[in-house]
Amino acid sequence: MAVESVTGLAPVEAFALVGVLGVGAQWVAWRLRLPAIVVMLAVGLLVGPVLGLFDPARDIGDMVQPLISMAVAVILFEGGLTLDLHKLGDAKKGVMRLVFIGAPLGWFLSSCALHFGAGLGWEASTVFGGILVVTGPTVIAPLLRTAKLSRRPANLLNWEAIVNDPVGALAAVLAFEFVLVGREAESLGSAISVLGVGIVVALLVGLAAGIGISRAFRRAWVPEFMKVPVLFVTMLAAFALPDMLLHESGLLAVTVMGLVIANADLPSFVELRRFKEHATILLVSGVFILLAASLDFASLSGLTWRAGLFVALVILVARPLTVLIALMFSGLPTKEKLLIAFTGPRGVVLVAVAGLFGERLAAAGVADGAVIGPLAFILVMATVVLHGFTLAPFARFLGLAQSGTPGVLFVGGSRFTTALAEALKKVEVPVLIVDPNHSRLVRPRASGIPVFYGDVLSEAAEHSLEVLSYQTVVAATENDAYNTLVATDLAPEFGRDQTWQIARHRGEQARHALPTQLGGRPFGAGKTYRELEDLHMDGWRISITGLTDEFTFEDWKEGREGAHLLGYISNDGEFKRVTTGETEVLFPNRAEARIEDLPEEQRDSARAALKRRLSDARRNAARAKMADGVRLVALVPPRSESEAKAMADQKSDMPKPQGKLP
Repeated sequence: MAVESVTGLAPVEAFALVGVLGVGAQWVAWRLRLPAIVVMLAVGLLVGPVLGLFDPARDIGDMVQPLISMAVAVILFEGGLTLDLHKLGDAKKGVMRLVFIGAPLGWFLSSCALHFGAGLGWEASTVFGGILVVTGPTVIAPLLRTAKLSRRPANLLNWEAIVNDPVGALAAVLAFEFVLVGREAESLGSAISVLGVGIVVALLVGLAAGIGISRAFRRAWVPEFMKVPVLFVTMLAAFALPDMLLHESGLLAVTVMGLVIANADLPSFVELRRFKEHATILLVSGVFILLAASLDFASLSGLTWRAGLFVALVILVARPLTVLIALMFSGLPTKEKLLIAFTGPRGVVLVAVAGLFGERLAAAGVADGAVIGPLAFILVMATVVLHGFTLAPFARFLGLAQSGTPGVLFVGGSRFTTALAEALKKVEVPVLIVDPNHSRLVRPRASGIPVFYGDVLSEAAEHSLEVLSYQTVVAATENDAYNTLVATDLAPEFGRDQTWQIARHRGEQARHALPTQLGGRPFGAGKTYRELEDLHMDGWRISITGLTDEFTFEDWKEGREGAHLLGYISNDGEFKRVTTGETEVLFPNRAEARIEDLPEEQRDSARAALKRRLSDARRNAARAKMADGVRLVALVPPRSESEAKAMADQKSDMPKPQGKLP
């Protein structure tokens, strides 16, 4: 039973609470590696119907539905903005089948599950059945990264979710408008006429808005600092204008607008993509908190055993039949079809759109509309929990999961990266070297290291690389500017802590220093490309040494004087870097020597900075727990002059690889 709140919140306090709870829930989910939708649902239910601290209808009032409506419009616009048809790659055939065959079939089967399973009327079943086509990209993406599926099934699941996200919502829009117009119009012909005119107007508005924005941005009619505001305002206008003629048709317009912009190949598209990602995170958080807090437990208590039957029919019948029929004669292996057929998590868009249309149907006199929201919550919870715990084991059972060890992607085929990749490969850490220079891949290929010939930032790399196999990227080419570009561009995908870059030539000088938001984390013991290459030419090598209770870190350090510690391999097989500060803890004399080489007026500030770094490094080293089972990765000098000469001769006399580069 909910606890009654004595007084409500002011609107400003309510908005602040929604923002804090939504974004906070997503952050907690990220820290705990839980599905964000589960945490947001729990938080919304806790502050809403459980404790009664927040009631959207009471604290915000009549603005709740317009806010949810506009938020859903932005979410659908984000879905359209993601539909770059050039990036489908080898998943294009399967995705097209899942959209053009699977979406209508899934709509029909889901509507049947609602009608015969949950007992809803055909009007509510048809509207809600369209929404069930959505599989939720906000849910499937974290699941794919955790499960580490093979590239093709991962691409199919990911792109199906992206494409069907707006398609399912549009199916619901069409069904809803047909029901609404059919009830209000005097005849079926009049209903079809009003619906057709509304859809055409929405399509034209969305097309015009998308083309107009694309041309304006390409011809520099809008300055850079105003592109995001102009885009946002245009999107709101494209949503509102068709809505004046036909209710909710604006959702169709904004999706078409996003689709046009996504395929316009705009130079400023990266900035627009960041906008939609940030806006979507905020709006998804807010919408989900509002919907969860608005949930009435009385409506849930009104559900019967037929709700469970509906969930079972969707998961075990409607979804598998949809996928298996859509992918029939597609040439995909049976095990890939089975994995896709039994993976269909629903997410935020489903709940948001279901809650919106449920309210609309109930207001239009469709009694079953009030049940759509609770059914959506139950289905989302069931699918997220089920697939969150079963996707990875099921993929491993079918042989479609990649190695569980986080891999390292090296950008640049130098002697240093080749030696490091070879050493990591020997201890079963997945590695890949990418380089646009054909000749620089000869050495790693001769060593049996997987390579990719091309630019890591190219569309070909995006289509071909198994990105989910790698957790870390190391930018280590001879071009400092290119390393910085790669690290800056890939940091949002890999995470800034997992995007590393070797030292830049003259990077420590003030006139050559870059802002902290550019480039990657320092890697390579502070050595530049030329310095690392010279060390290898002199016979230095990569050494991986395991620590035990008998052979401690102090023992390792005493036996390898002059070595440069690059990082360590943790007990779970993850390669982790050692920061500059930690290196100075390990080699304090060298750090002090560098300070003594500085001008006298700079020594005090340098010592203070070193002291701060040492303090941070000691804490990091304590957290790292250099103990039994950890393997240290270091660049070590040759043991003798003869060994140095032999190593240099071996490095310069590499066999030529056979075959063509991929």
